[in-house]
Amino acid sequence: MIPIDPVRYPKAVIALGGNALIRPGDSGTLEEQHRRISQAMAHTADLVAAGFASVITHGNGPMVGHLLLQMECAKALVPPMPLFISDADTEGSLGYLIQQCLVNELHRRGIEKSVATVVTQVLVAADDPAFRTPDKPIGPFYPADEALHLKTERGWSLMEDAGRGWRRVAPSPRPLTIIEQDVISYLLQGGIIVIAAGGGGVPVIRRADGDLAGVEAVIDKDRASAVLAREIAADLLIFLTAEEYVYLDYGRPGRRPLTELNCAAARKYLQEGQFPPGSMGPKMESALDFLDQGGARVLITRPESLAAAMAGRTGTHMFP
Repeated sequence: MIPIDPVRYPKAVIALGGNALIRPGDSGTLEEQHRRISQAMAHTADLVAAGFASVITHGNGPMVGHLLLQMECAKALVPPMPLFISDADTEGSLGYLIQQCLVNELHRRGIEKSVATVVTQVLVAADDPAFRTPDKPIGPFYPADEALHLKTERGWSLMEDAGRGWRRVAPSPRPLTIIEQDVISYLLQGGIIVIAAGGGGVPVIRRADGDLAGVEAVIDKDRASAVLAREIAADLLIFLTAEEYVYLDYGRPGRRPLTELNCAAARKYLQEGQFPPGSMGPKMESALDFLDQGGARVLITRPESLAAAMAGRTGTHMFP
């Protein structure tokens, strides 16, 4: 496998999965999040040290759920905010933690570089079919009577979840463009590491008068990362997830790791159902979108395997 170097692939978008922030068994305390993010940034700093111009994106699933739960608990004292405000809040708070942990890691290596978090708006279509069929579970569980009340009072869509109660479900429309793409490109040109499109970004629509307006939705982080990578003309898109490889027959005794994958093979496996919608499917579709529109390479691996994967020794490497 050909190593990934900053001469051939100078500009990279690195998408951190939610497991880099909160892992199974974690309670989600600030100390835990700080430790997890510090661990992830120790690996990410290797790319910065090697000379890659980098944009970091990240998930926010556990955190936005916690924030929604906090608002529910305090709703008698403080008015709850819309979902798109929670998206923006977690972009800022997680961006701060990632920014600080990365600066500290680089400082320990004797590297002084600026890191900036951009609260990112992502344009979606007002008539996206996802708004008619919300299916992304968010927030806490509710008993049936409270779920009915919330549906009537707030107009929420709710869905029963495996006997554990009812949860709010939000639309997950496809991202069309990154509103702040020029800002992100300008910062990169100045040698600044950028954190952007956290949690998929803040979903916005363009109203008839041309104004932007936030909407009650969540955007898939991997899809938003691919759109961002395309729009800033990135060469490399990296998905850091829980597994070292993408696997065929995942979850079965005979699972097989994929080391190299071209677009034709990836589409074939998608059609065969090898990459389900709730797990690897969005990553593979996002990787294909990026490669189809001019991207040079995609790497999928776990944070602790990143250095070995960049050297070509592990991970799943995708090419056009």
